[in-house]
Amino acid sequence: MNWIFEPWPWYVAGPLIGLLVPLLLLIGNKTFGISSSLRHICAACIPANIPLFKYDWKKEVWNLFFVAGIATGGCVAAYLLTNQGPVDMHPKLAEELASYNVNGRAGLVPSDLFSFNSLLSLRGFLLIVGGGFFVGFGTRYAGGCTSGHSISGLSNLQWPSLIATICFMLGGLIMANYILPLLLAL
Repeated sequence: MNWIFEPWPWYVAGPLIGLLVPLLLLIGNKTFGISSSLRHICAACIPANIPLFKYDWKKEVWNLFFVAGIATGGCVAAYLLTNQGPVDMHPKLAEELASYNVNGRAGLVPSDLFSFNSLLSLRGFLLIVGGGFFVGFGTRYAGGCTSGHSISGLSNLQWPSLIATICFMLGGLIMANYILPLLLAL
């Protein structure tokens, strides 16, 4: 039963994610994504006369249950299934993070970067608030999130999803290798 407390390897998690698309096609849905559920929530909760929210959101109610399951699963994993010891990481990564004054290795994310105390620092504010803004803006600008484009869109052979996925990968490489080290040095 110890396998539930460890990260699952790519060869288990990847095919499970990949099987989601045929399952959606079998039940008659061609779209999948987390960001679309925010639109469904707004359409359900804000009965305004806004054209973006004027559609039958009840047809997509399964997506809201899916997102609720993700949130619930995240809470269960974080509070019940998390190994309380330090996070295992490569010694070179630990050394590099220590050079940026990031030493907290307990929990899922370093508390030196992601906590209410770090939110009051310039580095923490840029990472948490600035990062959240850019993720939200990018999701809206790209017309969907990484899961929608990279899983569902590519499976449906949508050209915009291929372009978006390439841009996600390039943006991630640039962020991880050039911008993040600058932010961590603050």
